[in-house]
Parts: sequence; structure tokens; C-alpha cells
Amino acid sequence: MLPQDPAMLVSYLNLKLRDYYSSLSDLCEDEDIAEDELLARLAETGYHYDREGNCIR
Repeated sequence: MLPQDPAMLVSYLNLKLRDYYSSLSDLCEDEDIAEDELLARLAETGYHYDREGNCIR
């Protein structure tokens, strides 16, 4: 289950991306998360996925 608080969600995702996954797609596939829904949720709070840096900004 993903954190509901936007700051906690970004922190959680960045930890996973830094330590375990080479892309957001890999993370979403492994964790059974709808990538498009996650990206929309992040965008609502002003965040986006940086493919080059493999992190949420």
C-alpha cells in the first residue's frame, strides 16, 4: 500500500527507485501499481518522474 501523504509518497518512491529499481515502470510492474494513475496522482501535487535521474521531482 502506497503512502497517502504526497511528501511521504515521493520519499517512498525515491527510496525504491534509488535502491531497488532502474525505472518507474519496473517498480510499478513489480508492486502491481498502475503507472499512469501514479503519474497522475504525482502531477496533482506538482511532482513528476525524471527518467534521466530515475527519481520523482
